[in-house]
Amino acid sequence: MKQKEHTSRNIPISVLLPQEEMLEVATRKSSLYIGIPKEISFQENRVALVPDAVSVLVNNGHRVVVETNAGKMSNFPDNDYSEAGAEIARTAEEVYKADIILKVSPPSLKEIDMMKPRQILLSTLQLSLQSETFMKALMNKRVTAIAYGWIQDKEGIFPIIRAMGEIAGNASILIAAEYLSNVNNGPGLILGGISGISPTEVIILGAGTVGEFAARAAIGLGATVKVFDNSLYKLRRIQTALGRRIFTSVIQPKVLQKHLKSADVVIGAIRATKGRTPCVVSEEMVKDMKNGSVIVDVSIDEGGCFETSDVTNHTQPIFRKHGVIHYCVPNIPSRVSRTASYAFSTVFGPLLTRIADYGSVDRMLKQDSGFRKGIYIYNGMLTNKYLGDLFKIPAKDINLLLAAF
Repeated sequence: MKQKEHTSRNIPISVLLPQEEMLEVATRKSSLYIGIPKEISFQENRVALVPDAVSVLVNNGHRVVVETNAGKMSNFPDNDYSEAGAEIARTAEEVYKADIILKVSPPSLKEIDMMKPRQILLSTLQLSLQSETFMKALMNKRVTAIAYGWIQDKEGIFPIIRAMGEIAGNASILIAAEYLSNVNNGPGLILGGISGISPTEVIILGAGTVGEFAARAAIGLGATVKVFDNSLYKLRRIQTALGRRIFTSVIQPKVLQKHLKSADVVIGAIRATKGRTPCVVSEEMVKDMKNGSVIVDVSIDEGGCFETSDVTNHTQPIFRKHGVIHYCVPNIPSRVSRTASYAFSTVFGPLLTRIADYGSVDRMLKQDSGFRKGIYIYNGMLTNKYLGDLFKIPAKDINLLLAAF
């Protein structure tokens, strides 16, 4: 009897036979075209990639274009970059032809004009310095803008913020030591202590990365350290990280004011969770501080945590108010630009390699939630709700946008 070609339900026998397994097609790696322009922001001495990192990228088949003198202020001459395989561009316009622009500071309006549609921008955002005009200029260019300070790793840590925080924490104590000395018309104190003499007293506001490394540096010099923060978890963590019991307290105005009166140095290291840094030290508290004491407001780039703080710069870094020395320079890591540039490269180098492994920035955004948290403009559409509320610009959900493209 002839075999029936169909079952009783009219299903072809071929459908019921074993089928070939459908395997996932591997993501094809892409070759990146990266541009590194020279920083033109005031007193920005850092560079996004050092020659060693460029060499690794070029050897992996990527194209890197570096504007001439981009690394000069960090003591990386053009020759170092060219030997690493980078192309040296004579003008910024040549660099802005790249698909991915890697910067330290946010682009100026003039630099935004040189950008092309669908370009990828990786830079800091510096909320306190931005305006609606800046946002709309980027949106009109239909670029994808990613704030590297918001990118998180698999552990939920902000790698760039932590790296710069370690530098700023250490540097803040060294800066305070400079201004306590006679050389800078300070009270003539050594930061720390020697046998038989009471040590200087350092108060640190904030128990995050900056606070931890400021505490390490101060303790290493022999100073008495007191840390204030409103997070008990952070206060416990910093004691564990330091490996010793130190004075810690939640931020209670009366308690803080009492201890500020005897402080020689106060480090402002509170990081804003959203928007502006909370101002925890009033002008009245500053008035009660010792004459010649030093305030280093590391939080000034997010508004500052002292009521008396005003932004200064590396040329004129300090001012005196109520007899207290105020150091309020926003980009402290730029004082040690070579070290800071290496710190950037340890994050950006692997990040760019991962983008290439994913095949594109879009694919990485879809699959890497930590990287996705850094995005604030996607193809010209604002995706960050906080920025939308701040500048009165409608913001769209990045997850919905990625699903649509």
